[in-house]
Amino acid sequence: MFWAKNRLYAAVTMALIVMLSSAGCSLPDLPEGEAAPVEELDERLIESNNEFGFSLFKKLHQADEGRNLLISPSSILTALAMASTGAEGETRTAMEKTMFLTGMSGEEINKAFADLLTILQNPDPEVELAVANSLWTRKGLEFNETFIKRNRDFYEAEITDLDFSNPDAAGVINDWVREKTNQKIDGIVEPPINPETILFLINALYFKGTWAEEFDPDQTREIPFKLPDGTTKEHPVMFKNGELEYLENDLFQAVRLPYGKNERIAMTLFLPAGDLTLEQILSELDKKSWDGWNEAFGSMEGELGLPRFSFACDLSLNKVLSDLGMEIAFDENAADFSGMRPIPPRLFISEVKHKTYIDVTEEGTEAAAVTSVEVEVTAMPEQFSMIIDRPFFFTITDEMTGTILFMGTVFEP
Repeated sequence: MFWAKNRLYAAVTMALIVMLSSAGCSLPDLPEGEAAPVEELDERLIESNNEFGFSLFKKLHQADEGRNLLISPSSILTALAMASTGAEGETRTAMEKTMFLTGMSGEEINKAFADLLTILQNPDPEVELAVANSLWTRKGLEFNETFIKRNRDFYEAEITDLDFSNPDAAGVINDWVREKTNQKIDGIVEPPINPETILFLINALYFKGTWAEEFDPDQTREIPFKLPDGTTKEHPVMFKNGELEYLENDLFQAVRLPYGKNERIAMTLFLPAGDLTLEQILSELDKKSWDGWNEAFGSMEGELGLPRFSFACDLSLNKVLSDLGMEIAFDENAADFSGMRPIPPRLFISEVKHKTYIDVTEEGTEAAAVTSVEVEVTAMPEQFSMIIDRPFFFTITDEMTGTILFMGTVFEP
């Protein structure tokens, strides 16, 4: 029976995605009822988002070096924050510490996420950035109204009471994921739904944009790309010449490529210098370095060669989040999510899943990555040449707020 073990668990799932290049798109005016962008955002949330992303990314990279990796810190943090609205005591403390949100009250956290949501929606007439949240509850169970209200009011979550015992239930949730990610993520919930699962919290993040200045397809040509094992493969690389935002130091070459009309969102690419490796860049990645690097970019004439690349990631985050300090939330005997619904039975997070997709072409791109190392900038040459022909790191960032939306590494395009 459903109650037989006298325990239930909340499955917290993060569906995220994508970036996909496009030949162009236009967006409608602000939909009726959608909140206007706030004028001021709590910077502590941006700092938390980026620090959380750095920590999580480095842990995931260390666990599986040499493979392409893509995460969205913003999507994962949002889904965890939604779950934390129902956490109490040590569980809430551990979650906030893991998310680098310590020092902010629950009310401040929720308001900051609500404010960020207003800023991220539709940032540019030629860029589509859509964020959607949903909360799926098992039909017939009551949840604390405060928990439901916080997710509805602050995260604009769609609330659905669903019969999880129905064989089609997982398909209903996955249809929502596909719709919100423009068919780029096929689904996040495996059927049949576990009879002890009572809740899914899902965040979907979709990005589609054109480069502010597109690559000329006629300039694309195949060149050798160096793989981690020392071999090479012929791969299409897109080329452009001109004035670009560029940074070079003893650790890497980096270039920033904006999207859209107002160039608010940009991809930043980091190529290790000389014989250095990605591991040496990532080891320096933290808030101080990241901020220092971003301030050091300057305009310079040069040549850029960027490989086309496209890949998807499917990750379970239970272990890495536990390693980062959130272990209690996964402990069925210790977790405290009494803010979600009356107990007993006790609730705990059974699984945190994360899926991503990226596609980079001459017309547009998506990417995720951040590097942070405080390094003195070496003297700049008059021109640069940056041919990305070996593993590299990248990010996609909302430059207006500084929020890192995606970060990733490419070992094999």
